[in-house]
Formats: sequence, structure tokens, C-alpha cells
Amino acid sequence: MEKIASFTVDHMKLLPGLYVSRKDKVGSEIVTTFDLRMTRPNFEPVMNTAEIHCIEHLGATFLRNHPIWSEKTVYFGPMGCRTGFYVIFAGDLSSEDVLPIITELFSFVAEFEGDVPGQDPVECGNYLDINLPMARYQGQRYLEVLKNITSDRLSYQ
Repeated sequence: MEKIASFTVDHMKLLPGLYVSRKDKVGSEIVTTFDLRMTRPNFEPVMNTAEIHCIEHLGATFLRNHPIWSEKTVYFGPMGCRTGFYVIFAGDLSSEDVLPIITELFSFVAEFEGDVPGQDPVECGNYLDINLPMARYQGQRYLEVLKNITSDRLSYQ
């Protein structure tokens, strides 16, 4: 079996950042998958499921309600390794193209107060496993990466 593209990235060198993971043609359209790498793989502790779950609820709700990006959002969800998230947008996009919306998204997460959207037993299959204070912390931590991002953290080396 061929290795998938994400397994060809050297995770021992990968730093938190915003990377184009892949571009795929779907019919006549291009969709771009982004790697929102929030922690340094194999060096930092991974995020716990409760904050990841919370960020997933907040992030998906934010993007699917955004006045510009709602129609371009295909998917927002966590990486299995718990070091970040994937977001898929319609379009042939670069990391620089989406940096403003991803910064806006994580500002929303870092500052969110109130009831987490979908944190209800009717709306979510694991509604008790949500940690808003840690989601806000992780959001603020990643927001600092985004605000100070350099070109080496916008594309895989």
C-alpha cells in the first residue's frame, strides 16, 4: 500500500503552524485541506479529548455561520493524534489565503463565553466530554502562533 501524504511529513521537525495538507479535485472543483497544527508532535503533550471536542463544536459552528466562509467550509474536525485540527475549504487556497479566517476562528474560541453550541444530550453523542476553559486556553495558545506566524510555519519543509 502507498503511504498517504500526511505520513510523509517529518513529524519530528513539524512545528505548530498552518499548513496546506493536500489539494484534491472533486469534479471540476478543487478542495484544500489545511493542517492546523496546535502542538508540536512528539515533543509536547497532546490535547485532551474534552477540549478538542469543545473546539470542534465551536469551530464548526463558527465556520458554518460565517458570512463569507460558510459556503466554502466542507469540514472542520480533530486529528486523531490530538495535536490539531483539519479544515477543508472549497477552492484552490494557500495558507496565506486562510490565515485571516483561522485567526478569526481561534479568537472566537479563545474569547467564547456561554453555552457551548450542541452541548446537549439530544444534539451530541458525548455531550459531557466538553471542557470550555481548556478549549479557550488552547485557542489562545494557538492564536499566539497565528499572530506571530512565519513563512516556515505556513508550508511543510
